[in-house]
Amino acid sequence: MTSDIIYTSEAGVKVSEILNQGGYNKIAVLVDENTRKDCYPLITNHLSEHIVIEIKSGEINKTLDTCGFIWQELTHYAFDRKSVLINLGGGVIGDMGGFCASTYKRGIDFINIPTTLLSQVDASVGGKLGIDFNGYKNHIGLFRDPNAVIIDQTFLKTLPSNELRSGFAEVIKHHLIADHSGWVKLNEMTFPKLNWSEVVPHSVKIKSDIVNNDPYEGGLRKVLNFGHTIGHAIESYLLNEDRAILHGEAIAAGMICEGYLSVKKGFISNEECKALEAYILSVFDKTEIKPNDLDGILSYLIQDKKNQKNKIMASLLKNIGEANWDIEITSEEVSEAINYYNSL
Repeated sequence: MTSDIIYTSEAGVKVSEILNQGGYNKIAVLVDENTRKDCYPLITNHLSEHIVIEIKSGEINKTLDTCGFIWQELTHYAFDRKSVLINLGGGVIGDMGGFCASTYKRGIDFINIPTTLLSQVDASVGGKLGIDFNGYKNHIGLFRDPNAVIIDQTFLKTLPSNELRSGFAEVIKHHLIADHSGWVKLNEMTFPKLNWSEVVPHSVKIKSDIVNNDPYEGGLRKVLNFGHTIGHAIESYLLNEDRAILHGEAIAAGMICEGYLSVKKGFISNEECKALEAYILSVFDKTEIKPNDLDGILSYLIQDKKNQKNKIMASLLKNIGEANWDIEITSEEVSEAINYYNSL
């Protein structure tokens, strides 16, 4: 399960080359209102005749209704199976665009051009596609790789600082689960001084190596869910309560909670957990989680995709730079971990 991952400072030139080689009958570019304004102008002059499909930005729009609109546009313009969809945007665009392309007429080609740090280091790699359903994150989906992923750090200059920080949560996670020496080096650098031309390829390689060893998440790939069991539940609950936070902000909180549980289970030391917390909190503000939020957050954990036999299964740190998977955690332990996070 690997795509051609292309690093470039000229995304328009590269996508034009791929399109020429593919000999496509029709081309569509999927954007939201932000990427249409800030990113589409950087590639449009390199594209031959095409249509633009614009959807509303945000996780709240990652739904079947939006998919219906995308499928309708492709149908209206008579796209056939020798057509291609270019997904120009962050994780929502990549996940949903890939899902729509993979299911339209049983599948057309698609190319991802990730424009956020989050999508460049994480969402664009590994072939996971999907949409949210009834408030549950990525509840409907499938595995399929894009024909190519074009990573151009020029797009990162279009991001507000909070979006850049959001993506950095996945970089932190990759180091904690698979690169001890990299984690040590990361701790020596402050967020504003990071060199993205080094950070992005390194983080992509960590994820790619894991995915290549376990493409369909039968075992090892589950370590990539560190921070996501509790983090996704927090993210989904707050979104449903009209208190939406960014994905990386939720995962930052989730990593602290699951780091705490890694100590409780006897995997890492309290000192290691404190260092993890200190670094994450040096980058991210704390997310407000109220006492009466706990029951709602726990209700989302019941639907987590990693669960087995109605048991909540998490990926916790085995060591700094190594993770376990399929570790059972209880609702009581999750509540304790969130209360611990709130006490910091």
